[in-house]
Amino acid sequence: MNKHNYFVTFLKKLNLSINSLLQKYLNRLNRINLSYIVKSNKVLLVFVSLFILFFTYISIPHVYNRGDIQKELESQFLGKYGLNLITKTNYKYKFFPRPHFILENSYVEENKTKISNIKKLKIFVSLNNLFSLKKMKIYEVELYNANFYFDIKNYNFFIKLLNKNFSKSTFKIKDSNVFYRNLENEVLFINKIKNLKFYFDPHDLQNILTSENEVFNVPYSFKMYIDKEKKIYSKINLNFLKLQIESELDHYGKIKKGTTNFTYNQKKSTANYKISKNLFDLKFFDKLNDSSFNYEVVANFKPFFAKINGKTDQVDLSYLFKTNSAFVQMIKTQIFNHKNLNINMDINANKINKYKNFKNIILNSKIKEGLIDIDNTKFSWKDDIIFKLSNTLIYSQDNKLILDGKLIIEIIDTNEIYKYMLTPKNNRYKINQIELNINYIFDDKIMNLNNIMINNQKQKKVDVILKNLIFKGDNIQDKIYMKNIFNKALKAYEG
Repeated sequence: MNKHNYFVTFLKKLNLSINSLLQKYLNRLNRINLSYIVKSNKVLLVFVSLFILFFTYISIPHVYNRGDIQKELESQFLGKYGLNLITKTNYKYKFFPRPHFILENSYVEENKTKISNIKKLKIFVSLNNLFSLKKMKIYEVELYNANFYFDIKNYNFFIKLLNKNFSKSTFKIKDSNVFYRNLENEVLFINKIKNLKFYFDPHDLQNILTSENEVFNVPYSFKMYIDKEKKIYSKINLNFLKLQIESELDHYGKIKKGTTNFTYNQKKSTANYKISKNLFDLKFFDKLNDSSFNYEVVANFKPFFAKINGKTDQVDLSYLFKTNSAFVQMIKTQIFNHKNLNINMDINANKINKYKNFKNIILNSKIKEGLIDIDNTKFSWKDDIIFKLSNTLIYSQDNKLILDGKLIIEIIDTNEIYKYMLTPKNNRYKINQIELNINYIFDDKIMNLNNIMINNQKQKKVDVILKNLIFKGDNIQDKIYMKNIFNKALKAYEG
């Protein structure tokens, strides 16, 4: 340590000498003696000396004891960000392009539990005072290829970090993952962080969190800050869905209250919610306060049970079952495969978006142990047909989304159906009811209909025709395809 003190003292004296020399020659600098100084190479000498001094100065951290530096970095991490950083491997010190330390395979502990693995950590330090280890200050942190492990106990990790002082520093996370786990330590879903940043906004005098992410293969951007009243504001943009979500949450007190505004294709809606220790209550309604839709969600956390009730003018089911939709990806990740997870949903709608002939929709569903049960779901086609699903499940198998069950069709007016389907008159039979098994693979758009019974009679020939229906065209092409298949099946009907 004596050698270190002697070296630092020497550098300080050298710094004062060169500064004195520089000041002396700058004072003498004028039009008369400028050429003389240049010719005498004294200016060049001064700048070379300054360069050597600066190079020596930024190399000072090489002199410090490695163990002392690691302890100091860990101490500043805890004091500045409230993070208990653990470093097991030796660091590397680099001074280009800015002085910084590189640590590999470090991690963060919370309540003596490891909550992250950090493959690469860069800690940038200020140039203001490298002579003293205690006065060397962190002003920027960058994490690369980190994995964070969150659950109900530490889900608010980023919110707590947002409360720290970033007025003289920034905190970045790049190319990392957040694993959200349940109480049984099972991974529910993974949020990929492409580029996350904590920083201080001098204009609004507040900390800001911005992030580019991806979850269930859905990219989104995120922004969050905490105002002077300690309310949390957040904004999520899902550009490819043309959806924007803005939230305000008062997170103090036993009951937390919040409001979320949704903007989808310039249509606005609002959700008001409350969160207590074991209960979540949400009311979701149209921003214009008309009768177009109204939903309510009530959920208990332990054990998890949710009840969703809703009324809407029209429901759009098409985006739910697109192969790249967030809903489909959630099912495929088996996030619902948990014995203590129960969700019941009852939705009533007047019509289905883009399919004006379908109306009076009653959508009943139960999610339990990874299966989506949609028994007793009903809908009508005009006023002529009533469809009812029985013993029907939606599930994932071999990474494909499948609907499997029984469909009961009650026919009110066969004449209207035959007119719509352009059925030849010699094939227009009196049919009251059709029962059949249905298997539909959403990813391949292939439907298999079998065990067909028309008016309580089995129809083997019709089974053969309806064995594999393939929907690959647009809406108009599918209508033509279905009309042709329908009339072909009627021709084979053994009535």
